[in-house]
Amino acid sequence: MRLITGALILAGSLLPLTQARSGEAKPDPAGWELVWSDEFDGNQLDKAKWKPEKSCWGGGNDERQCYTARPKNIVVEGGMLKLKAYREDFTGPDRPPEIASMPNPNRTQPFTSGKVRTRGLASWRYGKIEFRARVPKGQGTWPAVWMMPAEDHYGPWPLSGEIDILESVNQGALCPQCKGGVGENRSISALHFGDKPPRNQHIEMRVAPANLALVSDEFHVWTLEWGQGLMRFYLDGKPYWQVTASQWRTGSGKAKGNPLAPFDRPFYLMANLAIGRRLAEQNNSGGIDLNALPAEFAIDWIRVYQCGPDRETGLACMKDGKGGI
Repeated sequence: MRLITGALILAGSLLPLTQARSGEAKPDPAGWELVWSDEFDGNQLDKAKWKPEKSCWGGGNDERQCYTARPKNIVVEGGMLKLKAYREDFTGPDRPPEIASMPNPNRTQPFTSGKVRTRGLASWRYGKIEFRARVPKGQGTWPAVWMMPAEDHYGPWPLSGEIDILESVNQGALCPQCKGGVGENRSISALHFGDKPPRNQHIEMRVAPANLALVSDEFHVWTLEWGQGLMRFYLDGKPYWQVTASQWRTGSGKAKGNPLAPFDRPFYLMANLAIGRRLAEQNNSGGIDLNALPAEFAIDWIRVYQCGPDRETGLACMKDGKGGI
């Protein structure tokens, strides 16, 4: 979700996989075992699983929203989590506690939205992370489901890594290079790593639905399979990106002689709906379309699995487990 000027590398390859698309979690013949989930039943956020973030700093991208813990911005209803963004001036704490100054100053932004995290509650090293969601449409909207390190073992961002499973930017906006004739219809997956800015790096892959419709038209299932030195990404059960440890690195001295770093440590989960700046405002039609607000990022469920026969590396559940095609 973070994008700061640095080197850009494109990479990708494909691998087949069968996965459940919706409904209740089912036993997985590959050996993945459900270890954590939220089906978003009930009428309020489960605080044993999630902590709302309250901040207005813009997430490193100079985004234009304040994240609040208000029921207006974070809604659980109809078996879904709904993160809602509004056009309204709001004043709140500049940064979340872990990176805040003391005292933490207030900041005012022209939009509000919601962001939830498992930070301090749950994190995982290796596994399958899967969720069913519907992203909003509109220039300036920027929903994401992503992962950050539970601790900065290799140092501050991006030395300890970042895993972006889903980002959707400006759905339906102008996109001459997109196929299908409907505008921007791709979602993004990315890894951030490398050295401190400006020597940070990221690799990414963009994918459209099989029918080339807008991602915002209906619910889709995104999946990350993450094992030792290997990641595979899927949309609706169809593979679109594979990354191996030879494609990432960290500038941390603590990683000397460790080719798996920084993606060999526990990471926690986040879901948010950002508005504007950097990747959003600088692409497609440009700026923010106020007619797209209020905007809603709806998540039906999120599930985390780990490999029953191989918790140590996760590779036994990843087909050949070798990173080959």
